[in-house]
Amino acid sequence: MKHRCKWSLGSELYVAYHDEEWGVPLHDDDKLFEFLILEGFQAGLSWSTILNKREAFKEAFDGFDAKIIAEYNDTKVSELLQNAGIIRNRLKIKAAIKNARTFLRIQKECGSFDKYIWQFVNYQTIQNHFENESDIPATTNLSDKMSKQLKKDGFSFVGSTICYAFMQATGMVNDHTTSCFRYKKCRSISDQALSD
Repeated sequence: MKHRCKWSLGSELYVAYHDEEWGVPLHDDDKLFEFLILEGFQAGLSWSTILNKREAFKEAFDGFDAKIIAEYNDTKVSELLQNAGIIRNRLKIKAAIKNARTFLRIQKECGSFDKYIWQFVNYQTIQNHFENESDIPATTNLSDKMSKQLKKDGFSFVGSTICYAFMQATGMVNDHTTSCFRYKKCRSISDQALSD
């Protein structure tokens, strides 16, 4: 039987997310933007709530297409506030639109959002060695620094906890527990990327 991080055992959806996505180094701008949006909506809620609504979010937010979201107006905001499939929070919806505009600007300035966001970890995954989930922090000095910079650059709903969750999800840090079968796999994906 495969040993997994305990947090992933809540549902089949959680297991699939843990086994296939969480902690895998991500360099695709569109997917990075999707996580930026979803992590922002997670603020104050559980990740399972977001994961269960992920498809509804994708549909409501035009496949997480930053160019389309950046053009959303008040009519679209009102429409989204009526959508029971997503988190109906005006501040978070407005932040998603603002973040889409900021994302596009950063993309233009830096060549890619990937280049911008991975600079915080010096373009390589931080390999942590946590034996127990209770040892995994909610924030770090690095997520504090990243949060501060993202806010300065115009992003919203990017507190330190959200930034650290984003780093975990996109493989900027490897926070699978050392006994989890994905720990070595994510580490080898990261090592392979470095050697390419």
